[in-house]
Amino acid sequence: MIKRTPLYQSHRDLGARMVEFGGWEMPVQYRGILDEHAAVRHGAGVFDVSHMGRFMVIGPDAQPFLQYIATCDMSRMDVGASSYALLCHPHGGIVDDIFIYRLPTSYLVVVNAANHQKDRDMMVFHAARFNVKIVDYSDQLAMLALQGPLAETLLAQSGEVRVDDLPGLPFHGITSGRLFGVDGCYISRTGYTGEDGFELFFDASRAVRVWEGLLALGGAEVQPCGLGARDSLRFEPCLPLYGHEISDDTNPYEARLGWAVKLEKGDFVGRDALLRLKGEPLQRQLVGFEMVGRGVARGGYPVHRVGGEQVGSVTTGMPSPTLGKPLGLGYVPPDLSHEGSELDIIIRSKPVRARVVATPFYRPRYKK
Repeated sequence: MIKRTPLYQSHRDLGARMVEFGGWEMPVQYRGILDEHAAVRHGAGVFDVSHMGRFMVIGPDAQPFLQYIATCDMSRMDVGASSYALLCHPHGGIVDDIFIYRLPTSYLVVVNAANHQKDRDMMVFHAARFNVKIVDYSDQLAMLALQGPLAETLLAQSGEVRVDDLPGLPFHGITSGRLFGVDGCYISRTGYTGEDGFELFFDASRAVRVWEGLLALGGAEVQPCGLGARDSLRFEPCLPLYGHEISDDTNPYEARLGWAVKLEKGDFVGRDALLRLKGEPLQRQLVGFEMVGRGVARGGYPVHRVGGEQVGSVTTGMPSPTLGKPLGLGYVPPDLSHEGSELDIIIRSKPVRARVVATPFYRPRYKK
């Protein structure tokens, strides 16, 4: 059965076009993807991301448990901090990419919507070795994202936010406070757009109140944004999307995510395989490219050597709203992964020339 977030009717009331995504009925756009994309790059946008999975990890062994199942080094994470991490299979493939937040007495783990059950099963399986409790809070906690260069100013000056020092909250920091009369909220300086901004967690029963409060912060400067803009915004800074750039059959090194794997921390799920993979030549590499010929690369399109055989495929491709040209991400052999290498993208059975370029296409503007 398809699921809906607590804001389903709010999206309908705003005229959103709804689509199925990861088992959820979600807004893909309101006024239009380009308008929503521009709002986040230049002002602020609000996203309903309550479809994502949220787990609390509680108990004496919470830290060693997460140290064992995730690739980040939990020993370096202080209270009030968070970290991007991967869950990996024993063979080194990526189960999911996740965010872990350290709270005063527990850890909050946010996972991709489509991988909710898979991730839960993995955590429960390995939890048997630890004195730890995993509680699925996905239905109890709503999750919204306020993203864009005006996010901090609007939130801090609204008079509706009560935290100790919102402007002083560091990148990847998380704190608690009051939002629009709702107590017990978590505010984190994280996001998936390449801009400064916040992700907000609070009681799902108050979702409409917080959503409407956020949209009222800046008048026309704040727009509701759907999955379409979320995808184009994450694409420009080359942030991976599960099922596209990463999957069960993708390892972190070919996906350019080796920085998220801390082999030196000791044993964890997949470490042996990842140690071996790091020492071996890559079989393929994720690259960014721009179209030289006329055409737009889309996910799944074949990538060929110039005038030759297929050597890979496009993972994501679209015209970049910010940069004004068709760009793409895809996997190619190492000898074609260097900046300036030329490729053929097969579009409607015809080869269209593309050239490998430096990534990210758009330099993130996080507050650090």
